[in-house]
Amino acid sequence: MKKLMICCFFILFVTTGFAQMSLLKGKSVFGVKAGLNFANVTGVSSFSNSNKSGFMAGGFFGTGSKFIGYRTELIFSRQGYDYKTGTKSGSVNLDYILFPQLTTISLGKKFQLQIGAHLAYLMNAKADTTSPTGIQQVDNILKFYNRFDYGIGGGLEIFPYAGLLLGLRYNVSLASLYKDNANPYQFIPTVNKEALKNNLIQLVIGWKFGK
Repeated sequence: MKKLMICCFFILFVTTGFAQMSLLKGKSVFGVKAGLNFANVTGVSSFSNSNKSGFMAGGFFGTGSKFIGYRTELIFSRQGYDYKTGTKSGSVNLDYILFPQLTTISLGKKFQLQIGAHLAYLMNAKADTTSPTGIQQVDNILKFYNRFDYGIGGGLEIFPYAGLLLGLRYNVSLASLYKDNANPYQFIPTVNKEALKNNLIQLVIGWKFGK
């Protein structure tokens, strides 16, 4: 059922993107951007969690009129969460490739609202635990994760000078982070694993080419 939902989401996602690109004939821009991630997870009950900082980098292509347009992006994103349970604490690092597809609304030449959906593929996962006995690193945990993620997001970009862009975006995942049968490491919920989902705030700086 999960695979069917992801497949349907992907088909709708890609079809909508190409439809918008074909309908919105006008100016085209492309660019690069990088920035900071402030990531966490929702749905945790068996341990306490907190924000984790990371980074992102990638490129984008956009097209459309002076008012409404379409943006497609390809982003590398390091995210995850910090956790604490009993006498143990640590950090989970998750490396994703994000593929956002966004509708853009330009408010003059200096401001742009963005809203849409994203697909993501988990490339790597690592964790570490700090306890009174020392630090332990856990590398072979990728098999416990759902490799594909999807969700919605939105944000704002401003263009203060020439091609310079500054942006803020918030992404909410709709897919479960862990498989239901994932082994109970201290950083994996012991119950209701399907409730654990990514959420992400991105602060970005970049440069766009084109008008």
